[in-house]
Amino acid sequence: MNLDQLCAEYGHEFAKEVNQVLLTKALSVLQEQGLYAFVLFCESRGSTEKQGADKIIALTQKLFKEKLKIIGEGDLLEEIRKDNGLASNLDNLMLAIQVLEKSLIYARYHAKAFKESTQTNQ
Repeated sequence: MNLDQLCAEYGHEFAKEVNQVLLTKALSVLQEQGLYAFVLFCESRGSTEKQGADKIIALTQKLFKEKLKIIGEGDLLEEIRKDNGLASNLDNLMLAIQVLEKSLIYARYHAKAFKESTQTNQ
């Protein structure tokens, strides 16, 4: 599996679904506090950011479950913290963080490119 291609694919998906400000905030939490804090951050968003945060969670869960195959069917927080979950397997945890981080970085670039292309076309 080409992980860079996967990150580019999901970066594009994140950028289509979520605004650049929320992507930046979520990426910062992931980088500074880790995966569990990232999910909690997204789960705790208020009404103005709730829709975008829910899309981040859904795409993250899809990435981890369908593409990386490192979580099961349950809620993302539960899949991270359960016995024998993602947090208990250091290799999978590091893979998840690195792929998600790069995807969010690509998403920020995509979002900026989307914004610039719409300004140019006006």
